[in-house]
Amino acid sequence: MRALLLAAGLGTRLKPITNTLPKCLVPISGKPLLDYWFEQLKVAGIERFIVNTHYMADKVEEHIARSPYADLTDVIYEKELLNTGGTILANKELFGNEAFMVIHADNLSICDYSAFIESHNNRNKKAAITMMTFSTDNPQSCGIIELNSEGMVVKFHEKEKNPPSNLANGAVYIMEPEVIETMLSIGQEKVDISLEVIPKYLGKINTFLNDQLHRKKGNIESYPLAKIEQPLHEKNTNK
Repeated sequence: MRALLLAAGLGTRLKPITNTLPKCLVPISGKPLLDYWFEQLKVAGIERFIVNTHYMADKVEEHIARSPYADLTDVIYEKELLNTGGTILANKELFGNEAFMVIHADNLSICDYSAFIESHNNRNKKAAITMMTFSTDNPQSCGIIELNSEGMVVKFHEKEKNPPSNLANGAVYIMEPEVIETMLSIGQEKVDISLEVIPKYLGKINTFLNDQLHRKKGNIESYPLAKIEQPLHEKNTNK
């Protein structure tokens, strides 16, 4: 399986940190966020990475070139941001005719990715997507999901004042090749996964709960919390 790490964002909500660093290289406990993804996914058997770049692309490219994952990574520069689905379409030949992982790499997510992949492999076969979920302490700021009795996503509540639960979309997916065909059918270069693709698969999205650590690192307020939580997680798992 191959994994697309979406790492091209501008990081405007993390300023002033991102005045000098792209968001994917902001350190957590001294380690760039991108490296957490490389390390976990390699252990889980991901054979190749695709990383898109845009903002401070040279710094991302230099970091990857110096890393142990350089020979396993295709770095794709986007002169103009294509949105999540657009990046998939622009590089669809790199995924082959097999399931692939899509990750918003500006989040910190620690879990058993082998179990995540196994969940997809053992899914109800009508599902074309497996979505990672997590329990949030701030459901009003997240995309909250509703599940049916089979654990499939049947409804979304996007940043509502009173959502029905605290089970949120973690923005980490495994997708079957048919999802690319759905994106192509939209007929445009720029495609947004959340708005234009995921809604087409309601009732066909398997879920996997990340009950270890998932922290959206999208704004300056959440960044200190991620710095605190990661050492605590490492301490607990090393007991």
